[in-house]
Amino acid sequence: MKLLALDTATEACSVALDVEGRRLHQFRLAGREHSRVLPSMVQAIMAQAGLSMTQLDALVCGIGPGSFAGVRIGVAYAKGLAAGLDLPVVGVSSLALLAQAAIRRTAVDCVLAAIDARMDQVYFGVYRAVNGRAQSLMPDRVCDPQQVSTVDVPAAVAVGSGWGRYATVLRNALPALRLDCVDGAALPDALDALDLAASIDVGDRSLSAARLSPQYLRNRVALTRIEQAAARRGQR
Repeated sequence: MKLLALDTATEACSVALDVEGRRLHQFRLAGREHSRVLPSMVQAIMAQAGLSMTQLDALVCGIGPGSFAGVRIGVAYAKGLAAGLDLPVVGVSSLALLAQAAIRRTAVDCVLAAIDARMDQVYFGVYRAVNGRAQSLMPDRVCDPQQVSTVDVPAAVAVGSGWGRYATVLRNALPALRLDCVDGAALPDALDALDLAASIDVGDRSLSAARLSPQYLRNRVALTRIEQAAARRGQR
């Protein structure tokens, strides 16, 4: 199978390609330039593999949560590509990508993935390793860092920018859990989408471009002016 994956949910922009088990990968910090760098990264990796777009069998796209603009750019690009080529497309959680990276790199059973959601909140997900793949133990959510909770697991590793910003608050919210490692600099990577979608059925017509949608988890990108003023008063 020839499988192309991409993710633009955070400041990272990544593209990965699996060609019958041979993998190619590009990853860069794009800031707010995803719409400019993503097409060129896709073109570059396809050229490196010596493939045309029409030779692809399926697409995989990180659907968030993360930056609203970043998620929209990646999902819109994948939808357009899948529709134009009539390819199945799978959406994967960007929190699951973080968890899959931890599982791929280390022998872990449970991963707590958190992405900084701004507005003093985090996107949070709990995953376990099942046959080498990240499987969600509870729905991804957005919440205040002091409100996170987990299923009954004794130990885990923690990854993602949410841990980079709110490590102390998150640790205090999970006092009974042993954290074996915290990587607050980890970012989602399309390379891990290849593992999550390895069993894709290219004949499944439910995996159409029309069904691919962003996973924002909330419908606002910023506090109102009144909320910002109240937050500032609370910090005094």
